[in-house]
Amino acid sequence: MKKILVIHGPNLQLLGQREPGVYGTVTLAQINAQLKKLAAKKKVRLTILQSNIEGALVDALGKSKGRFDGILINPAAYTHTSVAIRDAIAACGVPAIEVHLSNTHAREQFRHISLISPVARGTIMGFGPQSYYLGLEALIGILS
Repeated sequence: MKKILVIHGPNLQLLGQREPGVYGTVTLAQINAQLKKLAAKKKVRLTILQSNIEGALVDALGKSKGRFDGILINPAAYTHTSVAIRDAIAACGVPAIEVHLSNTHAREQFRHISLISPVARGTIMGFGPQSYYLGLEALIGILS
């Protein structure tokens, strides 16, 4: 059974409350429940982590090699600022898919640059929670 690490970055615990015009009204718990349902159907095992702390995300990525077959990551605001997360993804050697609820290219200029995209196998954005589900499907496809 393939094992996938799902990483949710800073402030995603506030989904459903925070800026619903941008992020929608679906909660992180609802996204996780749907991801688990899809994973069970596809016969993959998920480990899910949400942290607002950059070092916790870097630590999880650093420990992923040999423990996980793939990574599904929404680095949130760290997308645009974290060389540490970028380097951890590059160093771990585990294929990663980057996902975002909103289309970052349709937002503020500072959100147009992703430090993560160059080290990810692909990026899916702008489809709300569906970005996660499409990302998981894509990652499972890569791992098959």
